[in-house]
Amino acid sequence: MSATLLPVFQLRFTTLVEAPLTVAFDVARALGRPWPHPLQEVVSERPWRDVHVAPPGNGWRTLVHTRSFTATAAGTLVEEQVDVEAALPGWLGGPTLRRRLVRAMQAHLDAYAAAAARRAQEVTQVVGAALVDDRQRVLVAQRGSGPLAGLWEFPGGKVEPGEPEVAALVRECREELGVGITPRAFLGEVPLDGVVAGGVPGASTLRLWWGRITAGELVAHEHSELRWLGPEELEDLDWIPADRPLLPAVRALLVDR
Repeated sequence: MSATLLPVFQLRFTTLVEAPLTVAFDVARALGRPWPHPLQEVVSERPWRDVHVAPPGNGWRTLVHTRSFTATAAGTLVEEQVDVEAALPGWLGGPTLRRRLVRAMQAHLDAYAAAAARRAQEVTQVVGAALVDDRQRVLVAQRGSGPLAGLWEFPGGKVEPGEPEVAALVRECREELGVGITPRAFLGEVPLDGVVAGGVPGASTLRLWWGRITAGELVAHEHSELRWLGPEELEDLDWIPADRPLLPAVRALLVDR
């Protein structure tokens, strides 16, 4: 007598959340999953990935729910994968269970995206500019005061409430450097440790864009020094911790262009 094979299938969902990585991850964790059983967390790599497993029940024998979070120009791309082994064979264990899980996930993701967007409005965001010249060099700036004085960074600053981040980047470069810039493309995002502008610890991130100077003459209004560096010179400086993880993306930009 042969054993009855139980249906096995995989569901994939993609959601673009108008929120930084940390907010997208934390809100997803707080809301949980749309399954009626407590889940066991087996992987947590904030703010990049988490994996949960559900105990048997409610139509499945095994259920593994994996989420990954990727920074994009428009926000955080959340990719979810649900791997299921049904508890029942045939139609009940396959198509019926699949439809029920899809409906539950779709309702959950709509609520999740809205909650993350609301939470993002409470977080002070930081933006930076990798300004590139015609010789394929990038502008770097040395902090002139504060606990990070003497370390190097990409120019930029905090986004004001209700201000688009690209507009904030243009404003910050005008205030810090005395120049007009044209942002071109998004390069990457990294979490910031500690508190930014009195917010929740670890909630803010730095989002880096590359661009060109299109007007004005460079003046170091807030920094002690400005330099133009080629890709091979970036590692020679002492960088603030937030900017260092973005160096590979900047180096690739300078080499490829």
